Amino acid sequence: MKLLDPLFRAGECRAVFSDAAALQCMLDFEAALAHAEAAVGVIPSDAIDPIAAACHAELYDLDAIAHDAARAGNLAIPMVKHLTARVKDTDASAARYVHWGATSQDAIDTGFVLQLKRALAVVEADLQRLIAALAHRTTEHRHTVMVGRTWMQHALPTTLGLKLAGTLDALLRHKQRLTELTPRVLALQFGGAAGTLASLGDAGMQVAERLAEQLQLVLPATPWHGQRDRVAEVAAWFGSLAGTLGKLARDVSLLMQTEVGELAEPVGAGRGGSSTMPHKRNPVSSAVVLAAAQRVPALVGTVFSAMVQEHERGLGGWHAEWEVLPELIQLSAGALSVSAELVEGLEVHPDAMRANLDATGGLIMAEAVTMALGEALGRLDAHKLVEEKCRQAQAEGRHLKTVLAEEPKITMHLSTAELEHLLDPVNYTGVADTLIGRVLAAVEGD
Repeated sequence: MKLLDPLFRAGECRAVFSDAAALQCMLDFEAALAHAEAAVGVIPSDAIDPIAAACHAELYDLDAIAHDAARAGNLAIPMVKHLTARVKDTDASAARYVHWGATSQDAIDTGFVLQLKRALAVVEADLQRLIAALAHRTTEHRHTVMVGRTWMQHALPTTLGLKLAGTLDALLRHKQRLTELTPRVLALQFGGAAGTLASLGDAGMQVAERLAEQLQLVLPATPWHGQRDRVAEVAAWFGSLAGTLGKLARDVSLLMQTEVGELAEPVGAGRGGSSTMPHKRNPVSSAVVLAAAQRVPALVGTVFSAMVQEHERGLGGWHAEWEVLPELIQLSAGALSVSAELVEGLEVHPDAMRANLDATGGLIMAEAVTMALGEALGRLDAHKLVEEKCRQAQAEGRHLKTVLAEEPKITMHLSTAELEHLLDPVNYTGVADTLIGRVLAAVEGD
């Protein structure tokens, strides 16, 4: 639905996968094919200009091509038909050499790879933007202490810096994977009718080499029309990215709840409002990212199931990729763009974080006391004693410090000053700062 495109498919990738862009990339394949074949003497050199001049998407009626594709079974067949007719209008001789020796899948798969090449450039830039934003916010809140939560409950103190560094660390791995997969997936598909390039005789490999060079794509060892691992790798990468972004959005939205109030999404005119409640400030960016994180895995699953294709041309599986791949890429890319904006403008409320640390009356620091007592009593006995005092504090509605200070078994080993120190969350963040430093160092060395 075009009305929802700006919401769920924000960023430049939407244009990369427009109908006109898809057609243009297939036409780019056809123009490059003419250049490559003329360069090795397969077609006359004077056929290049008439063919190339006709390879512009704006010259064609997209609705007419779509209508014809319904009967043809793919977009390439009517595209070649319309292209040939237009070339014939200017040069009947050149029209004979349109799509020479190629097949529909060559145009469709290579056209998609050309779209993917542009999409990956956009995504890489947005990924770097998010990494930079996270690195900045991680540094800014390196020592901002907050509640660490497990099973949605208060666990131990942590820092916002470490929480953000975890996402940052994951994104650095995504970036590394993207660097590694790019040369594998940006590969020319050119095999002719059955993958042998028989129609080009002995010149098949020469044409393939020139074509790959012309399009600035990798020349694979074999045509990959029946082997869809490259496509699956792309889908898996975007699916994994969407999952990481979804984790970030989930945490932000939970920390933005009224009762928590530790974070808030950026403020803006018309942003996060309600049609009925003037006071509302909804986590709209998180909603967009979470929607993508929930939708993308099923799309990835479709791509993986489509890998089981029949012989030299898939029946249905190949067709299943055509809408699914652009959709999952656009949704993931949109989530990435929104995430960068979210992190850049994220509001942090340290006072609320401190209030939530104190909300349990010192119970969040029970482990610190247990570990200190363990040196004298043994870990298990210390755990049992502190657990009893935690239950007493809860039952009586008193601060844990007060209850602990009344227990001789504890005060004989820990002074009042030591208890004060142990019950301050700031003093119990472990090696959080060291871990953050490791991630930030990786960013600087990237």
